[in-house]
Amino acid sequence: MTAANRENLPEESAGALEPDKLAAEEARLKPQFRAKLQAVLGRLPWLRDRLADLLTAYYCAIDPATPARAKATLLGALGYFVLPLDAVPDMFLALGYTDDLAVLLLAMRTVQAHITQQHRDRAQQALEKGDIHF
Repeated sequence: MTAANRENLPEESAGALEPDKLAAEEARLKPQFRAKLQAVLGRLPWLRDRLADLLTAYYCAIDPATPARAKATLLGALGYFVLPLDAVPDMFLALGYTDDLAVLLLAMRTVQAHITQQHRDRAQQALEKGDIHF
C-alpha cells in the first residue's frame, strides 16, 4: 500500500492493516477455522462443494505475498465463518451457513486479482490428499 493510499484510510482502518495485527489475526483464526471446518463438514455435505473456495481464501489470506488489504478482507470473511453467532445463526442447518458462504464469496470476488492459481492448486491438493494443513 502506498503512503498516499494509507493516508486516505480512517485511522482505525490503517491500523488494522499493520502486518503485526494481520499476523496476530491469522494466528488466532487458524485453530478456529480448522475446528469449524471439522465441526460442519460432517453435518453439511453441501458445504464440501464449497470447501475448495474456503481453502483457497484461507491459503490466499496466509500467503505473505498477498497485499495487506486483500489479506484483511479475507481474514474478515473467514473470521465471520468461524463466529458462533452471525446474521443467520449457524444452528439453523438449512440456512445457517448461507450468509457465511455469501460473505466469503463476496470477499473472494473483491480480492480476486490477488487469488492466484497457486492458492487454488494448494487447496485442490489438500482436498485430493484429504490432508488439510493449517
